[in-house]
Amino acid sequence: MKRIISLIVSVSLILLLFACAAADDNKTSVERLVSGYYISTSACIALGLSERLVGIEARADTRPIYSLAAPELLELPNLGTARDFNLEACLALNPDLVILPARLQDAADTLTDMGVSVLLVNPESFDEITHMFRLIGEATGAGERADKLIEWITKIRSDINERTKGISSRPSVYISGVSSWLTTAPKDMFQSSLVELAGGVNAAAHIAGRSWTEISYEELLAMNPNVIILPAEASYEIKDVLTDTALSQLSAVQNKAVYKMPSDYEAWDSPVPAGMLGALWLLNILHEDLIAQDELDQETADFYMEFFGIN
Repeated sequence: MKRIISLIVSVSLILLLFACAAADDNKTSVERLVSGYYISTSACIALGLSERLVGIEARADTRPIYSLAAPELLELPNLGTARDFNLEACLALNPDLVILPARLQDAADTLTDMGVSVLLVNPESFDEITHMFRLIGEATGAGERADKLIEWITKIRSDINERTKGISSRPSVYISGVSSWLTTAPKDMFQSSLVELAGGVNAAAHIAGRSWTEISYEELLAMNPNVIILPAEASYEIKDVLTDTALSQLSAVQNKAVYKMPSDYEAWDSPVPAGMLGALWLLNILHEDLIAQDELDQETADFYMEFFGIN
């Protein structure tokens, strides 16, 4: 029987849990999962829940992690995007629990009114990410797996903090958006947390917000970052930024300090389970002396074998 377990609200909208299926002793009534967000879909794979997924978000075929770790997900019904979520298709799957991004508040309201349990997530900080894993674990009976993932995240975060505590200079880092280098991650986005953890300063830290924010050329020139980072899913390349004549005076451009996040597995600049690998990668870019490439490669291999079964 579905019931409301908790309602979690904070000033920053950490996570909103409208309702989830209750666990009975060591069993769970959540056997049919729907994920309308690639963040939560990746989390479900890491938590060993991929076989329970019956529907996922659009563009699954563009995310390498699915074909590598759970290719069967590519055959599941496509439920659309955050801008165009297919409520009817979702209901037709008779889900026990639906996990959606927080911006799909209206869809969540409709589903809960119809008796469907919904978990809304908006993980834009390390604490919010681990809280999301814990909630999904509790709702699905995958608590032990969630604890293991949280332990790994905590260990990596602590290790990076230890390595960076003595650095004397923190470079200014501009993280550009997926669609344009004139959109950026403001101070309250996960990407900003990655920069700060890796020993940098977010060039856009003076901008408030939790979503990609459009800026002007004049604003970017005023920031004059030391380093520019393109997200893994950027629709443009490093050369496009380096050859933009309007940016020729930027320190990052003049020094060719423009890099793109790895995209072989998933978007490490986003709050997926592997997001901490993004922090390690950034640490290698910003402070090469603090972590060797071989160490980063080994940590990556160990993580994906442990949580995704990828060799």
